[in-house]
Amino acid sequence: MHFGAGGPALSLPRERHFVRWLDEIAHDARAIYLLGDVFDFWFEYKKAIPKGQVRLLGKLAELSDKGIDIHIFTGNHDLWLADYFPNELGIEVHTGPVLREWFGNRYFLAHGDGLGPGDHGYKAMKKVFLNPVSRWLFRWLHPDLGIGLARWASSLSNHHDYAVPANSPEVELLGEKEWLYQFAHQHLASHPGINFFVFGHRHALIDEQIGEQTRIILLGDWIQYHSFLKISPDGTELGVFPT
Repeated sequence: MHFGAGGPALSLPRERHFVRWLDEIAHDARAIYLLGDVFDFWFEYKKAIPKGQVRLLGKLAELSDKGIDIHIFTGNHDLWLADYFPNELGIEVHTGPVLREWFGNRYFLAHGDGLGPGDHGYKAMKKVFLNPVSRWLFRWLHPDLGIGLARWASSLSNHHDYAVPANSPEVELLGEKEWLYQFAHQHLASHPGINFFVFGHRHALIDEQIGEQTRIILLGDWIQYHSFLKISPDGTELGVFPT
């Protein structure tokens, strides 16, 4: 979702649209998993959190209070999720992949950043960002400076254009060159019982067979696709929430 990217003019309409989707599914959802980069930047100071996204946070708190099991994963843009979500909203935070079993299938769920071979620069940078000393040092920046600096850096890296069409000539999303595909194949070799690998991160909407009984699903995003994955006794299927 990258809520906050581009400021309110770009982010707020998408946030409202996503909240409408949450309202749509609230009547029968048992659990909701948000697989990372929900925010374009997030950092929790001792007494402050980033301004904005109040509609999203309020709706998640409402659904959590109603008994819906909600989980949020850290992504490469919101690595610094901490105790605000479990303490204030009743939402469990995951900092790495998790394995779940629903309706007879096993699901490997992850944001996807840093998995597979390659991307060594980011993997090194991630270790620095997750170091407790780095967090402590950043916390000494005034929120106006720290959050502003982080959002400025984010805008330089992507120009608020995260969407990656599946047929993009700039990115190999299929086959041997895609790191998440390589990771899934390698992991499946040592964990043959997994039926679905589900990733965010890549902003591509893909559902492909990678084994006799295994699929890899890239969840798309709420910038270009407004997509989601529904898991029910009737099956596992990607959907799009109309604008």
